[in-house]
Amino acid sequence: MDYEGIGREEHMRKYVLLILLVIIVCSSCARKRVIRNGAVHVTRDELRVLNQDPNNKENNEERSLPSSKEAPSLYELSKMTNQDKEIILSRRSYTLSYNPNTKLPNWVAWHLTAEHTDGEIGRSNDYREDIDVPTPRATIEDYKGSIWSRGHMCPAGDNKWDRDAMSETFLLTNICPQHASLNSGLWNRIEQDCRRWAKEYGEVYIVCGPVFLNKEHETIGVNKIVVPEAFFKVILCIKGKPKAIGFIVRNNEGTKKKDQFVNTVDDVERITGIDFFPSLPDEIENEVEAYSNLEDWK
Repeated sequence: MDYEGIGREEHMRKYVLLILLVIIVCSSCARKRVIRNGAVHVTRDELRVLNQDPNNKENNEERSLPSSKEAPSLYELSKMTNQDKEIILSRRSYTLSYNPNTKLPNWVAWHLTAEHTDGEIGRSNDYREDIDVPTPRATIEDYKGSIWSRGHMCPAGDNKWDRDAMSETFLLTNICPQHASLNSGLWNRIEQDCRRWAKEYGEVYIVCGPVFLNKEHETIGVNKIVVPEAFFKVILCIKGKPKAIGFIVRNNEGTKKKDQFVNTVDDVERITGIDFFPSLPDEIENEVEAYSNLEDWK
């Protein structure tokens, strides 16, 4: 009997089993969430699996809910530099970083193309709580009886191209308490400018969200939704010579002119503690974020 041959065969069987075990372990690790600085992320494979399984329910505080959009655009994602807790949520037309402490987004980001600046879908107005985030969370009742309007971060006007995208802008995780005159005034004009720039340049990348300037903040409703003292918006254009511009606007009444609230992206980063467009090559990021001029965008 060839004992040497049998020994080689047994050795080869053990080697193959070891390789299969390594592959299984590595695949399992690749599918797990990556949690850094309190942020929750999921892999592309997990996004697809969760989309296909509506009964997949995990701990609310440790999940990032996907949408039909497979992955956010390269320059959409921002990075919290002040270690704030966040849950990353990906929707059909936007990505947001949700803060369960304020019950508001830290930031909302989207890629606005010329094709998405208009469409036939009407405004849905289906404001509703977002069951994809843990309780306590914002509800319609929290806004009732307050002086604050429900201000969109990613605007409904950017989502007339798709019914689901339109509806998702009315989730209260995309909404902040906003002064009515700001909501219908300067904030609306900046939104219109962004659509005009997307048409002119073909595409722009936009990030906006609340700004907290005081140590103590007003809250509304039984769920204590925090009222921001201001709002920021940064816009990046990478077509032609790359450029960027930022705005920080106080959350109050009064007539406002855009040019009074222009900031560099570096200024907005310093005030908010958010690193915008971190995927840009450093040489481009450093140049566009240090300079802003409204005249360049007219």
